Amino acid sequence: MTTESQYWPSLPLSGWRDTYETLHRWCQIVGKIRLSLTPWINHSWHVPLYLTARGLTTSLIPYDARSFEIHFDFIDHQLLIRVCNGAERRFPLRSQSVADFYDELFGTLAELGIAVSIHGSPNEVEDATPFAEDHEHASYDPEYANRCWRVLVQSDQMFWQFRARFIGKCSPVHLFWGSFDLAVTRFSGRPAPPHPGGVPSLPDWIAREAYSQEVSSAGFWPGGGPHPFPLFYSYAYPEPEGFSSTIVQPEGAFYSNDLREFVLPYEVVRESASPNEVLLEFLQSTYEAAANLGGWDRSALERGEDPGSHYCS
Repeated sequence: MTTESQYWPSLPLSGWRDTYETLHRWCQIVGKIRLSLTPWINHSWHVPLYLTARGLTTSLIPYDARSFEIHFDFIDHQLLIRVCNGAERRFPLRSQSVADFYDELFGTLAELGIAVSIHGSPNEVEDATPFAEDHEHASYDPEYANRCWRVLVQSDQMFWQFRARFIGKCSPVHLFWGSFDLAVTRFSGRPAPPHPGGVPSLPDWIAREAYSQEVSSAGFWPGGGPHPFPLFYSYAYPEPEGFSSTIVQPEGAFYSNDLREFVLPYEVVRESASPNEVLLEFLQSTYEAAANLGGWDRSALERGEDPGSHYCS
């Protein structure tokens, strides 16, 4: 195993599916708290979670004259709430139902004098049982939660490196808790046709606002449905003619007719001699397919040289 590859742990969906489905819903609860208290930003950029050195965070959430943050710590396996006045509460991440997590989190917020209400059902999942009634999803394997976070950390590094090559409008690298995918999205600068909607448990108007402009988007997803394995993906909206038949890199990447996007199994990256290089190759080649076939003005949107290198010489 190379020094680089040891940072990409094994993450078979079959080994932690129950934990993943529980953690997904926990993240939705926390993310909806941020959503309910944060001003709306284009493309729902006010809702995601972000990677930290120990897990995931909401970043600062405004609340009256105060602000607070909620953190998932996947090293010590705790949920932390920190308020800008110095107040802090925490409770352990452990096997407990979504309903119990929901009650414990909102009870802890109440102790801190924070009253907030959220839409009480999950989005973008087939089983939309309200959080307060969900006693079925109740698994937490700390080893796999930590592995997932480590994969997200490595992906986050590569996504930011890829993002730096683009000087047009581009999203941050962020984790959308609806679908539980870490994503980065580039924009051509042109409007897009109305999105058809149809995402499970998600209002169509949200999808249409998110995809109101032409994009090339890539990310990491733990897997599910027709692809029960962790994967990297890349898609274009609207999809230009010939996109699905384009040959992209590296070997092992393919176009999924089910997802309507290019897929690179995580194991292809993990088992390669240079995971970082292989992932960047996938991100770049699939973006080029979208931009070239879509007629993007690449000379105006891409950076030819890293200006930061001058500060290091």
